[in-house]
Parts: sequence; structure tokens; C-alpha cells
Amino acid sequence: MKKKVCVIGLGYIGLPTSALLASRGYDVHGVDVLQSTVDIINQGKIHIVEPDLHAFVYAAVNSSKLKADIKPTEADIFVLAVPTPFHEGFIPNIDYVLSATKSIAPYVKEGNIVILESTSPVGTTDRVEEVLRENGIDTSTIFIAHCPERVLPGQIMRELVENDRIVGGITPEATKQTAEFYREFVNGEVFETDAKTAEMAKLTENSFRDTNIAFANELSMLCDKFGINVWELIKLANRHPRVNILKPGAGVGGHCIAVDPWFIVHAGGETAKMIRTAREVNNYKAEWVIEKIKNAALVYENKNGRKAKIACMGLAFKPDIDDLRESPALYIVRRLKADGLDIVVVEPNIKSHKEFVIVEYKEMIKTADIVTFLVAHKEFKKLDIKSELDFCGVLN
Repeated sequence: MKKKVCVIGLGYIGLPTSALLASRGYDVHGVDVLQSTVDIINQGKIHIVEPDLHAFVYAAVNSSKLKADIKPTEADIFVLAVPTPFHEGFIPNIDYVLSATKSIAPYVKEGNIVILESTSPVGTTDRVEEVLRENGIDTSTIFIAHCPERVLPGQIMRELVENDRIVGGITPEATKQTAEFYREFVNGEVFETDAKTAEMAKLTENSFRDTNIAFANELSMLCDKFGINVWELIKLANRHPRVNILKPGAGVGGHCIAVDPWFIVHAGGETAKMIRTAREVNNYKAEWVIEKIKNAALVYENKNGRKAKIACMGLAFKPDIDDLRESPALYIVRRLKADGLDIVVVEPNIKSHKEFVIVEYKEMIKTADIVTFLVAHKEFKKLDIKSELDFCGVLN
């Protein structure tokens, strides 16, 4: 069994993956561009919020199975787990993937496995192969594959083991070698395919979710227009045995669902009509929320002769995590502040933020004139208050 693994990127996927592999006996060399992140991990601590992760990292570091650094090292297996955002205009940005690939090139040798886990546009794994070849690697002697992560923040440590995985190599042998590696620590099934199909599979999964959420978000706006309680409506409609409408929210965030469909739209052009529309609906929902809050503030000011103090409940992109990536709640709060509204920001999963003063959620009750729920954190469900601006079903 190949025992030395070098993981590039120690964020929400790279660090849990590193800690899990270390717990299974692998020697893991984790790499991050931030020295502060490296230092925190080497102390057996974590820089992100994720259940059970701290215990895994603490054990891995103290057993010397996990070490963090700012530079790669030689290994048997290289795992690229870096961000894949988009440029302005929703154009895919694989710069981090290409940079990570260049960083490992001096250390890759014959027989190594190179795995791209980052969710990527179709063809990115082939680009990894090209970059390695351009940097002097005989890629016919190594195994390059894509195995997209498929985990849910808040349940990552469990789902890394239990979820099925899809492995697609740029050659059949690369697929086989990489799949064997995952079968050593994944309890779910490991399915073998080619690289492009594996890339498209992950984009398809997230686009499917995005489309279903867009239906719920559009439904919520229609119900507001018709004077219908959307939460009651969804409960009733879901009593049909073949209907399962998701819950609407303030938009869609996170590094996956809010980003990945654009990869398909960019490559698919006019053919990707439904996927594009779903993205546009979910982006528009945040704008709709902003207008609802601003209208409520205006009504309050006209009635009371002063500006309303507005409690913005939640900044994360989903409940009970600290992840702010592509968060519609964060976007909404920034817009409200920029437009001059008097806001109070509540986010129980982070201690501080560079832009906003984070207020303890129980203190908020004493000062806020308008309470608006943007994220359905568990703490908010304990509050005995009323709000007509519940965009995520906290009160239902």
C-alpha cells in the first residue's frame, strides 16, 4: 500500500481529508499557502468549524502522521484540494489548480498517483496532465485522475467515509490505481469512469440541487405575491407521494452549488437554458430579500419617525456552520450596510468579522426594531420572537 500522501490545500476539504488519511495510517504532508494556517494545524488545532474535525487533527498531529507546511514534498500520492472559483462574468477560474499542479511537479516521480479533488470544469484533469508534462514529467509513467469531493459541510468526517465516490482517470490504468486507493478508506462504493465523466458528474449533482432550490425560491416569491404561507404550502404539497419540494432561503451559497452550474453554462452556452435560469433565479432571490428588508425599514421609519435598527440573523451560507463562501446572507448584509441601513449582525458560528461587529444573538432582542432571518441556525429556533421577514423557515 502506498503510504505517503501530499495534500495541496488545507481548507474545508483538504484538512478533513488529510486528518482522515492520517487516522488510517497514512503519512500525510499537508500544504497551504498561508503560514498562519500551517502553524495552527501543526499545533493540533483547526482554523475552520467542522464537527469532529478537531479531534481527528489533534490525534493526527500528535501521532506525527500529519504535518503541515507551505511547500510540497515527495510522496506516493498527491491530492489537489484547492478552490475553483470564477472570474468576473461567471467565467471558470482554475488558476489555483494550475498553480498547485506546478508546485508538485518537482516532486512527482514514476509510479505516483496525482488526484484532482477540486470541483472543476470538464477538461481540467487533462489540463493537470498538460501542466505536469510541460514541467518535465513523463506523464505516461504516472496515474492522473479526478475524484470529486461529495461531502456536506457539518457532516464531512462521516461522509468522507460513507459516501460513494466517483473516480475518473485520464487512462483506464489511472482510474484503476486511484480507485484502489479510495477503496482503502471509503466504505461507500467507488465507481470507475473516465475523467471528463467524473468532472461532469459533480457539476451535474450540484446543478440538480440548484435547479430544485430555484423552484422553491421562485415559489416563495410567488406565495408572497399571492398572500400565501409558503411553508404551509410546501408541507401540504409534499404530502403527495412523488413530490419533494425543498425549503426556500435567502439565495444559494457555498463553494459548490452557487458556483459549479456556471461551469456548465460557460461551456454549454445556449444549450444550458434551464441550468442558467436556475442560477439566475437563485441570484435574484437575494436581491428580492434586500428589497423586502428595505421596504420594511421604510415603513418603520415613516411610522416611527426614526430609522429602524435591523437584526440580520446569520452570515453563513447554510445553517450551523461558519463557512461564508458565496453566502447570500453575507451579500445581503453588505448591501444593506452600503445602502445606509442601521444593521445589527448576528452569527453564532463566528467570533469576529473584519467588516461587521458580531452581536450575541440574545442581546439582539433588546435592541432590534426589525428581525430578519437569513440563515436557519439552530440557536435562532430557540428565540421566542415574531418576524415577518423569515426568509429561511426559522419560525415554521
